[in-house]
Amino acid sequence: MATITDIELTPATSSPPSTEDLRAIERLHVRAWPALETADVHGWLWRCSGGGSQRANSVSTVRFDGDDPADAIEEVEARYRARGVPPRFQTFDLTAPTGLAELLQRRGYAEGESTITMTRPTSSREFPADVVIADRTDAEWREVYLGAVTESRRVIDAKILDAVPSPCTWLACRRGGKTISTGLCVAEGAFAVLECMATRAEARRQGGADAVLAGIEAWAAARGVHTLALQVVAANPPALALYRSRGFEPVATNRFWIGTAA
Repeated sequence: MATITDIELTPATSSPPSTEDLRAIERLHVRAWPALETADVHGWLWRCSGGGSQRANSVSTVRFDGDDPADAIEEVEARYRARGVPPRFQTFDLTAPTGLAELLQRRGYAEGESTITMTRPTSSREFPADVVIADRTDAEWREVYLGAVTESRRVIDAKILDAVPSPCTWLACRRGGKTISTGLCVAEGAFAVLECMATRAEARRQGGADAVLAGIEAWAAARGVHTLALQVVAANPPALALYRSRGFEPVATNRFWIGTAA
């Protein structure tokens, strides 16, 4: 999930994404942050990783090809129960099947954190001189990013970073001989998603994240990507307002639903 630091982007406009675009973007967000253990449950993607990452420890519900969602939920619950953790689902505006959130509520699931998917069209731009790209992370990149997430996520997030699929690029804004901001971009077809945006606390408000985002946009546009996407915690109005002022528009809402461990 993107983290607000010191982002500044030139606003851009385009037509809103179609329903198929929204599904493609959601699938790409799932792909960009791969869980350590997965299983297909009637089309849903069951994910388990441990640690504090909600995406990597919940069921993605973009597709469902089963006959009875209640049976599928029971299978999901059995899988999480075998790991000794509470079941967790991630729904979004186009979750399949329709009505899953209501079904989860009737089964006693509590609504957890919500995130907002935001998109922005790409445009051609110069690649920033102080941003470097790589096909893997280095120790300094990890120091900056993992230092910005909660302690409960660091060990598992470090393992997930090793599993991020290609095509992707890891970006670092370097000033004064050290990395001050990081970012990750994962592309697929016409879309690219932003992850792992972070800036050293002492380097905030110096334009490092802006430089990384410019590098992401330049890299993505060169690959033929026409839409950038990111996800922001809904309970962070300043972050939402800042991204919106930089040209990103809300297009979908994700919610996490948490059951009880048996």
